[in-house]
Amino acid sequence: MARHSYPLAESDDAFLTSAPFRYVFSVETTAPTSRIWEVLTGNELLMWIPVFTGLRWGPRPLGAGTVRDVTLAWVFTIRERFFRWEEGQRYTFTAVQASLPGLRHAGEDWRIEPMPSGSRLTWTLALAAHPLVTPLMWVSSPVIRLVQRRALRAIRVHVGK
Repeated sequence: MARHSYPLAESDDAFLTSAPFRYVFSVETTAPTSRIWEVLTGNELLMWIPVFTGLRWGPRPLGAGTVRDVTLAWVFTIRERFFRWEEGQRYTFTAVQASLPGLRHAGEDWRIEPMPSGSRLTWTLALAAHPLVTPLMWVSSPVIRLVQRRALRAIRVHVGK
């Protein structure tokens, strides 16, 4: 984690459905669910999602309780702790620390569903900011949506190879 660390309040399933800033996007791919899971639990995201510039997993085996550090654009690192781990299907985490101030809560849910022609990946991102940062979140929402869509499309393109 970065030199400076700011604690975040833990998130749960209720927060993921009621967060003031909630972004949900899905993509279908011809890849099997096992290939998508391999991508989500490895370091390949660094190759396909340009905003991810660092990714460090806790010790294996991975599961509920695992901690991961993700760096975005070389300047913002967030520590995540997984509270749901359904091997091959779904994981959910809460952010517990950030290298910059401003967030109160952050959580994500990643779900893979088998489809007749491959699989569907759904990413839910839920955020709550400190009151002074909330206007910036409103302004940033279109960019967050764009990054989320592009990230899932990049995964779809690359797992199809």
